[in-house]
Amino acid sequence: MVPDHSRLSAVRNIGIMAHIDAGKTTTTERILYYTGKVHKMGEVDKGTATMDWMTQEQERGITITSAATTCWWKDHVINIIDTPGHVDFTVEVERSLRVLDGAIAIFCAVAGVQPQSETVWRQADKYHVPRIAYINKMDRIGADFFRVVDMMRKNLGCEPVPVQLPIGAEDSFVGVIDLIRLVAYVYDQDETGETYTIRELTDDEMLYAEEHRSFLLEKLAEYDDNIMVKYLEGQEILPEEIISSLRREVIANHLVPVFCGSSFKNKGVQMLLDGVVNYLPSPLDLPPVRGKSLSTGEEVEFKADPDEALCALAFKVMSDPYVGKLTYLRIYAGTLKTGMQVLNVGKGRKERITKILRMHANHREEMDIAYAGDIIAGVGLKETVTGDTLCLESKAALLEPMSFPEPVIDVAIEPKTKADQDKISESLARLAEEDPTFRTRTDPETGQTIISGMGELHLEIIIDRLLREFKVNANVGTPQVAYKETVKNKARGEYRLEKQVGGRGQFAHVVLEVVPREEGKGKNFVDKSSPEVIPRQFVEPIKAGIMEALQAGILAGYPVDDVEVVLLGGSYDEEASNEQAFKVAAIMAIKEVLQKADPCLLEPIMEIEIICPEEYVGDVISDLNARRGRIHSLEEAKDGKIIKGTVPLAETFGYATSLRSLSQGRATFSMHIKNYAEVPEAKKREIIARRYGLPI
Repeated sequence: MVPDHSRLSAVRNIGIMAHIDAGKTTTTERILYYTGKVHKMGEVDKGTATMDWMTQEQERGITITSAATTCWWKDHVINIIDTPGHVDFTVEVERSLRVLDGAIAIFCAVAGVQPQSETVWRQADKYHVPRIAYINKMDRIGADFFRVVDMMRKNLGCEPVPVQLPIGAEDSFVGVIDLIRLVAYVYDQDETGETYTIRELTDDEMLYAEEHRSFLLEKLAEYDDNIMVKYLEGQEILPEEIISSLRREVIANHLVPVFCGSSFKNKGVQMLLDGVVNYLPSPLDLPPVRGKSLSTGEEVEFKADPDEALCALAFKVMSDPYVGKLTYLRIYAGTLKTGMQVLNVGKGRKERITKILRMHANHREEMDIAYAGDIIAGVGLKETVTGDTLCLESKAALLEPMSFPEPVIDVAIEPKTKADQDKISESLARLAEEDPTFRTRTDPETGQTIISGMGELHLEIIIDRLLREFKVNANVGTPQVAYKETVKNKARGEYRLEKQVGGRGQFAHVVLEVVPREEGKGKNFVDKSSPEVIPRQFVEPIKAGIMEALQAGILAGYPVDDVEVVLLGGSYDEEASNEQAFKVAAIMAIKEVLQKADPCLLEPIMEIEIICPEEYVGDVISDLNARRGRIHSLEEAKDGKIIKGTVPLAETFGYATSLRSLSQGRATFSMHIKNYAEVPEAKKREIIARRYGLPI
């Protein structure tokens, strides 16, 4: 088979990312309509958007899960992933950006660069994803194209270059000026925005356009010698040369072309689609993906080529009521066929693909074969989860895994009946498989099932799905902060287990050391014992006992994190030692060592940004100080002030209501986790007392 490079060069794998309510889903709906994928535009506000197919999304008018679809524009295949804007669902953006080649960053023409816009931009930086920008809502009162471009430069640290200018703004926004071809696109008065007129620029428009075209050419001249020579010598630079040069700099992440429009009013989306085709990379434009070879441990490359050995990454798992478990895959290299056996490299297990599906939100279309560059869903993969690599056994290599933030909020959940008990465990396991930021555990003190997530809305959606989708009857507690425990000092301790059990002795002796680690490094076990003092078959039970004990710390029973536990030595008895004895000894030893290592309680600290009218700033800051918050900066905003700071998560429950009453409903805020920090002594005593039902 000859590699079909002509097909691959016409593929665009893109994501649509932005702050909540900037118009991602509305823009995606217009893209699907203009590319002929749907015949009627859906609306988010009416709950009819194609990509917001979940009941919970339609009821709330927000995107919760990233939805994938495929459409065609000017002989190009565009695979699109529409991602959520709400910070609680940041994992959906993270895992989508990991597998995408390019992205459209959407900004509101009124609000500009908002907090979650910055978060998703940083996530795209992490994965070196080339971007184009689209300033949406140019028809809204207060729309200001150049203010948003300046905010991009200042807040995101990128180099935005307008390739379009708006004609008018607010009510008078009628079209755009194309700076590359120096023509105007003026939209006709039809409802759908399908018809527009291309006209010459007026004299005033030409002066305005040439000034900004010069800026674009100067930026390109910094990177492109050919453009620089022609620009300095006053030669004509053809549109094709500009497009080709700009494409190279976008793919190199040097420049970000800026488009504008009003998706809701159906203006500007066709030119944005042209921008996707012109500037965002195909799989061939990007370097090959690299993985670590399973056999040699060396780095292996996979080129975007259907004839290469297969390499795919699972980036999302979903339960589908009709076909069961769906595993979303990005195929980086090779060809995938129905019925094919693949190797899950990380787990070392073989899996069989029984069906290949091309997804259109929650609708699916069966395919027999998928190639490098495709984003598809596979059926039949039983053990594959988010972040797993699938390869052929002949060239097995592990791609860099994905990392996900730790959950920060807990809720206790109890089944109402015995029948619900089994159903709840199974349902929670399926939800945890779908969502890597959702965790479930059993509280050792109360025996309750605790579910953990990224925020109140995240857990609200999980619980809603449990009750409605999985039909589980359960009592749900109030949200609690997911505190953690750690240690501040290094300490050493030991435990010797010696007891008679029914005439048979039990003996185990372990010596442990605990060492604090940097925040975010997690738990680690290191074995420094010798086989003479502890035979190898007892090391795994010791590790299991330690990890089990770290699930509940000694201060308030919260999980212990960011510690390294070192097994230094111990002793055994040939007759009386067994795996269970060593596991118990390890549990007792770790509890003793944690006591000596100066244990402390940690709480999640949130980064908060409040946009507030000037007259309420004093009250809002006083309230934040009362919540143990810290103000880092006070900046000018178009309609007031932007207050930036940090506040402990424990103090933010019900904050939306408080802020509404403080500002008569005019202030808005957003927050996301920044780090974990030690809880002050007085607060620590209060938390421990509440945890054990003691008087405060």
